[in-house]
Amino acid sequence: MIQVDHLYKKFDENTEVLKDINLHISKNEVVSILGPSGTGKSTLLRCLNYLCVPTKGVIRIGDTTVDAEHHKKSDVRALRRHSSMVFQNYNLFKNMTALQNVMEALIQVQKKSKKEAEERAIELLEKVGMADRKDFYPSKLSGGQQQRVGIARALAVSPDVILFDEPTSALDPELVGEVLNTIQKIAEDGATMILVTHEIRFAREVSSRVLFMDEGRIAADGKPEDIISHPQNPRLQQFLKYFAQT
Repeated sequence: MIQVDHLYKKFDENTEVLKDINLHISKNEVVSILGPSGTGKSTLLRCLNYLCVPTKGVIRIGDTTVDAEHHKKSDVRALRRHSSMVFQNYNLFKNMTALQNVMEALIQVQKKSKKEAEERAIELLEKVGMADRKDFYPSKLSGGQQQRVGIARALAVSPDVILFDEPTSALDPELVGEVLNTIQKIAEDGATMILVTHEIRFAREVSSRVLFMDEGRIAADGKPEDIISHPQNPRLQQFLKYFAQT
């Protein structure tokens, strides 16, 4: 499903954020990425769909392969068709209702008729528990509700993989649960997902695999019980100890 080979990202000569990332993710895997702030987790996620252009390396998703040093715009467009992203800060269109936000990709990307798009959008809003808020604008929705609309929008294009970039980091604590429950339901449906998160307990419960990133590299990779419950890497032990104390 996803293959990453020798991926690097430099923002300038002195700032190398990703250092030789090699990664294989199979269909239906739920992969959580943990690690300290500033270690390249979100940059890796954004490189996977070229919202952030890698310095070098090869990314393959499905039947599309893009080489960072020799890519064309058509390659990037093809790669992006395989994935969708759920952002930290929702990124909903403020001048559109919840329903219109989900319909937009169905009409513009999948070229569905307005009627087909509306029917599918309502199904997806029902899936995330937001059908009763379909006619509300983002300003009238809580952060958790906006994020659930964002998840419905991500599902609308039937992606091969859904990328979640710290989807609960902008939420008040009492709203985190509703979003995590929604993500868990999608995972249980068999979706392939990559999730950058600081929700350690959730990562352990929902993931089939956990990566720990440190200083731009994948420092540990394995099953949740190995990475979280029985960590061997000293930096990972220190990281988890910090979260256990907070």
